Amino acid sequence: MENGKIESLHAGKPKHEIFSNIDIFSAMDKQAQDNLTVTKAGIIGDGVGNVKFHGGPDRALCFYPFEHYSLWSEKFSKKLDIPAFGENLTIAGMREETTYIGDIYQIGDVIVQINQGRIPCSTISLFNQEPKFLELVLKTSFTGYFARVLQEGTINKQNEIVLIDRLQEKISVHYAAEVILHKRDGLEGAKALLTLDSLAEDWKQRILKRVQAAKD
Repeated sequence: MENGKIESLHAGKPKHEIFSNIDIFSAMDKQAQDNLTVTKAGIIGDGVGNVKFHGGPDRALCFYPFEHYSLWSEKFSKKLDIPAFGENLTIAGMREETTYIGDIYQIGDVIVQINQGRIPCSTISLFNQEPKFLELVLKTSFTGYFARVLQEGTINKQNEIVLIDRLQEKISVHYAAEVILHKRDGLEGAKALLTLDSLAEDWKQRILKRVQAAKD
């Protein structure tokens, strides 16, 4: 089984910030941490700016693959400061293509389940002062992903990310994001996602609406 490595941990409460000359209430500017105290509701000392579209038990932890940073740095001809995506865990060895919906990992004494890709908003463009950032991230589906918490506890930055169960190997996080963002494989792709009990409720509802609309 494939394990991952923590590059860095981050947390931060939302506050008013000036990103690209725009005042925005956001928690994108997270600070590096040595450890995180994790509950099913999320990380103690962490938060989101817009609770309508972000946060909640199905988005308790946000992951972003370290490997993508070189791509974005090359694309924008500058080094991006981690966490450029406001992620809680910057991780190596767990790209979207090799991480699957339903994967269960143990990190320290915390157990999590990957349940959806991330749908970022324009804040990532404002925060990184790159107007095309959101557009390019969505185009690639290199969006990072979320996990729900199955067992609460503490994550230390020295902990290994240990894969303890893989429920299926057909639908990666990347494929699921392609279906959601780009309607990959049409109704067939949508119906494939609906076979996953571990898929986050928000994504289930998005797909159900799409399938229903096709019937009408």
